[in-house]
Amino acid sequence: MTDRMKDKVAIVTGGASGIGRASVLTFLREGARVVVADLSVARGEETLALATEEGFADAVRFFRGDVSSEADVESMVSFAVTTFGGLDCMFNNAGVGGAMGAVIDTTVEDWDKTQAVLLRSVFLGIKHAGRAMRTSGRGGSIINTSSTAGMGGGSGPAAYSAAKAGVVNLTRCAAVELATDLIRVNAIVPGGIRTPLVPVGDDAAMLKFMKGRQPWPAAGQSEHIANAALYLASDESSFTTGTTLVVDGGLLAWGPSLFPHDHASSHIGFSDRNTR
Repeated sequence: MTDRMKDKVAIVTGGASGIGRASVLTFLREGARVVVADLSVARGEETLALATEEGFADAVRFFRGDVSSEADVESMVSFAVTTFGGLDCMFNNAGVGGAMGAVIDTTVEDWDKTQAVLLRSVFLGIKHAGRAMRTSGRGGSIINTSSTAGMGGGSGPAAYSAAKAGVVNLTRCAAVELATDLIRVNAIVPGGIRTPLVPVGDDAAMLKFMKGRQPWPAAGQSEHIANAALYLASDESSFTTGTTLVVDGGLLAWGPSLFPHDHASSHIGFSDRNTR
């Protein structure tokens, strides 16, 4: 513990599991007071229990809310300000897999539900956290979870990918708008991270699942993203805004899987045919 978030107040949406839970515990260890925002009361209680075991009972609270509901997000921000005296960091992290399958087979209802949880929620988090931070006059940090799926085609279902791409550009727009208030707005782009949204089993299963997609020879963990969020939430990133921090084990650097990305077949020799 190095007190990188000493005296700061943070909200983490989707904070009851996966990346959110790891971020809650990381922020607490670094001196923050944290509101765990989630729909699941059971997982929220588990997260509070873990925080209490580490001695953070007085610094953490749970708020049950739907991030796609403006009333809930507004209440969530008000709860943090009332309970802990302000808001310094809003981590818009909650997510779902959303509508699966081909674009031409996706229903409008499934599309809208996906956009509501993955994109409208980020807009609402920026809107209400930004207002609270502007009112306090002390600035702050807003962090939004995007995805490699939002950086190109083929890394996720269409509805999910579209929403995550929207998160990236909304982050840029908000960063420009809120800069004069000393409110930083940044996005994190995780690669393949073993979370409840990727139900593949243990680390070995995750590595097998990501073979040919992500070159780093270890499974991505929620803590990898939590550490990136810690940097963006802390004063160390005081001149960083409007950026997209990619934490993906080299997934995007590797590029599209035109050829299989494994050691047995990664060497592509010259062809003796003329091709065009």
